Amino acid sequence: MHLVLRTVGERTTDLALDLAIQHIRPHRVHVVDDVRPFWRAVDLMLGIDHGGASHVVFLDADCLVLEDLRPFLDANELAFVECYVHDPFRGRVPCGVHIIRTDVVERMRRTELRRDDVAWMLRPESTRLELALRGVQDSVQYRGAHILHDHFQHYDHVFAKIALRELRSRTDASRPVFATAIAQWGQGPDYDVARAAVHHARAHVAEGAPGPDVQRYIEGLPETALREVAARKLPDRPALTRSEVLRTGQRVRELAGSRADRAKVFGLGLPRTGTRSLRAALHLLGYDVAHYPVDRASLDALTRGDGRLPLLEHYDGLADVAAVPCFRELDALHRGAKFILTVRDKASWLASMEANWPEDAAPGSPCGRDHTAHSAARATRRFVREAVYGCRAFDARHLSRVYDEHVATVRAHFDGRPGDLLVLDVVGGEGWERLAPFLSASAPARPFPAERG
Repeated sequence: MHLVLRTVGERTTDLALDLAIQHIRPHRVHVVDDVRPFWRAVDLMLGIDHGGASHVVFLDADCLVLEDLRPFLDANELAFVECYVHDPFRGRVPCGVHIIRTDVVERMRRTELRRDDVAWMLRPESTRLELALRGVQDSVQYRGAHILHDHFQHYDHVFAKIALRELRSRTDASRPVFATAIAQWGQGPDYDVARAAVHHARAHVAEGAPGPDVQRYIEGLPETALREVAARKLPDRPALTRSEVLRTGQRVRELAGSRADRAKVFGLGLPRTGTRSLRAALHLLGYDVAHYPVDRASLDALTRGDGRLPLLEHYDGLADVAAVPCFRELDALHRGAKFILTVRDKASWLASMEANWPEDAAPGSPCGRDHTAHSAARATRRFVREAVYGCRAFDARHLSRVYDEHVATVRAHFDGRPGDLLVLDVVGGEGWERLAPFLSASAPARPFPAERG
């Protein structure tokens, strides 16, 4: 396991490195120091030799890891896992800590991109990662962790990051989420600087601005931030201490509540019924559910049919079709667990299934060798398809029966247990108003996620 710390002089840099070494225990540490703009840092970090390592943890210096991640890292085989963190400006978000298998890092290195593309300018790392994951891992796997992100930063760094966040949030999905976050900001210098950054980005970069204009603004942000913050004449911040970080971390953990006694949660919906949206919603409620596990240990458990998936030692449940073949066993193993059956108008479900029917087999390793993790992923997809659908080619009449029988079977199993099963039509518009009460949780003050596969 290697660690790559990316820093541009964040106030938390030294503590971030110390805490990461304590809680990740990497075999080697690499530091990418003061390389701007970020796309140059990405190029540099992808050129690092990670020979002998199975995975790399890419950590931003504004992330303070406050829990032992090593047990999870030792068990993880997935190509990419992104951690949910606590951010004072956006709440619980996936950001700043990326766990990437080294074969995917190699593929990212060889991925060619158009450097004048605005999407690449705004997200140079995630754009390359998305391309590198094609055929390797169907979706991002998320895991929550006790990590503070963007706490305690220099005011000019707050300005630069929030201005960039404004540019990144100019999509139909992201715009209302960021607007809701802004509406919840409190008072104080950090939030005042953040509001000023939003106004500055909106005033100087019009929506739909051409790539060169966006690039110039991004490259000039460090100097712009220093100038704008200096004009506000804010006092210097004292030296950051470890005790201050730990106290804040404890407050954040207390507000989030204890996970020790939390019941497991399992999604029982078929694909294309809003399972990704459900996963995102559960994460926002603090449930760290896995989404379509494709590791060898999970495949072994699925083929045994006993529901004893080792990953449930590290996750709060499952939110996709992998739970379907063994939901009775999961119910027996996890007393008090909550089950959520996502449903959808059957005609639109069949149309979506036909448009997105998976290929017969997932591609092999992008590096030209049959990596055991790739083999497990292909075998898992085949097993789940045959166990759930009972067919390899798209057959509308057959799948119509599968859908009806699945919904009827799940309803019958939980008959008389209304507190254990929620039937949720995410695609039809149902969301927080039904999910949050079912889990005895408070609905977040943000739109219900609308994730697409």
